Amino acid sequence: MTQNMTAPDSQLKISIRILCGDEVAMGPGKADLLDAIARNGSISGAGRAMGMSYRRAWLLVDAMNRCWAQPLVETMAGGAARSGAQLSNTGHAVLAQYRALQAGAGAIDQGPDWRALQSVLRPAPHNRQHEQE
Repeated sequence: MTQNMTAPDSQLKISIRILCGDEVAMGPGKADLLDAIARNGSISGAGRAMGMSYRRAWLLVDAMNRCWAQPLVETMAGGAARSGAQLSNTGHAVLAQYRALQAGAGAIDQGPDWRALQSVLRPAPHNRQHEQE
C-alpha cells in the first residue's frame, strides 16, 4: 500500500534550458533579460533592473546572439541620445516561443505522472539517509 508522505503544497519546478552545443542559448534568466531589455531599451538598464553588472548582462546577450540564426538583441551605437538596445524580430519571436514552452511545462503539475510522484515525495528530506519514521 502506498502512503502519501507529502504535504499538500509540494511543488514541481520545471526549468527549460535550450542548448546550443555546450552553451545555454535560452533559459529563464536569459528570457527575463530579454524582457528587461525590451522594457529598458538598453543592456545596461536591463542589467541594473535585474541587479546584475553591465558586463554580465552583455555576456549573456553575446551568448544568445551567437547561438541563434539571427541576433536576438540589436545594439545601436552613437551618442547618449541614440545609443541603446532592442530586441530584433527574431528576439521577439524566440522570447514568445520560449514563454509558450514555459507555459506548457507549467501545466505538467496537473497530470497523473506528477500526482504519482507527489504521493511518495516527503515534505522535507530526512537528516540522514536511513532515518526511521
